[in-house]
Amino acid sequence: MEPMSRPDAFRVGQLNEYIKMLLEGNPNLNDIWVQGEISGAKLYSSGHLYFSLKDTDSVISAVMFKGSMMRMEFDPENGMKVLAHGRVSAYPPRGQYQFIADRMIPDGAGALAVAFEQLKARLSAEGLFDPARKRPLPAHPRRIGVVTSPSGAAVHDIIRVAKKRCPSTEILIFPSLVQGAEAPTYLRGGIQYFNAVKDDPEQGVDLIIIGRGGGSAEDLWGFNDERLARAIAMSEIPVVSAVGHEVDFTICDFVADLRAATPSAAAELSLPDKGDLNRQVSALAARLSAAQATRLKRYRTRLDQLTASRVLTSPEGVWRLRRETVAGLEKRLSLAVSRHLVSKRQTMERVVASLGALNPLSVLGRGYALVQSEEGRVIPSAAELKAGERVNLRFSDGTARATIEDTET
Repeated sequence: MEPMSRPDAFRVGQLNEYIKMLLEGNPNLNDIWVQGEISGAKLYSSGHLYFSLKDTDSVISAVMFKGSMMRMEFDPENGMKVLAHGRVSAYPPRGQYQFIADRMIPDGAGALAVAFEQLKARLSAEGLFDPARKRPLPAHPRRIGVVTSPSGAAVHDIIRVAKKRCPSTEILIFPSLVQGAEAPTYLRGGIQYFNAVKDDPEQGVDLIIIGRGGGSAEDLWGFNDERLARAIAMSEIPVVSAVGHEVDFTICDFVADLRAATPSAAAELSLPDKGDLNRQVSALAARLSAAQATRLKRYRTRLDQLTASRVLTSPEGVWRLRRETVAGLEKRLSLAVSRHLVSKRQTMERVVASLGALNPLSVLGRGYALVQSEEGRVIPSAAELKAGERVNLRFSDGTARATIEDTET
């Protein structure tokens, strides 16, 4: 039998490519969430995660590529129930369709608890929960930014407490989803917005409160987002986390500058009480009044002392006393000057007497004469003279010229 040929027949590769095109071209399969349990998970050195999603009835092959894995906030484990977002595609070489996941969140209390502890340990190791990096809240915030649902009970609780405690403080609301897969994006946007306008005179806030009312672990999971935690850690404005009730803890609670058990408690911790402020003002006013009274009393006493002083009550007596004092000082000064002059005169007389005793003219005055050559050189010895040499004879009252006739030694 001759082989039959059909020009309209698909080759296997063409069929698989066509099936892939149909799957990827279907809008109902390009943006879906799939609920299931992870099994057969294997992370390759390329960074891609290959696994299966299964339930009690069926199983589907799945893959999460490296780029999506790098954004994961927990480590997928076998047996963990998850909600995976992605699209359906096909792998033509094998003729198999598969689910390509680009995002994954835990589903169920057990999976949520595992993911929570994984993220908590990782961020704690990075120091995001370190008490040393937490900033004090402003004592008197003029404006507070609240990131929460505008229709939830949390925002009403915060506004109610704020009006009661400190009506002058403004409250700005950043509307946000507080539940569901998109909630972290909105919550993070609120933190980033208030930081972006922190210097704006109309929009800038001194403090941020982020939170919502209580709920299940699934309801609160948006506040366990890693990117939201990092946005809070990077905030230049102090952040108060107010998520759920007292028994509920989220990653936001650990990374925020202060954790409040409820939104109402957050408002109470963030705002001073007007009654306390009034009492503080009254106490300060009383202290100021007492200080002023004490100072006035001290000044009045000093004024009374000055008024009673002799310089005001008897200025003539003071002038007379000062004149007597000046006269006494003048007398003492005159006596001191006289004594000083006498002492100096006696010293000078002793010096003059000493100089007189050393004066060679005094010796000449007793009958001696000084022999000098015509050039004025003193001739101390007869041996230095020669017959016929002319010399000068110096007496106490004058000089005489002489000629040497002869010398004898």
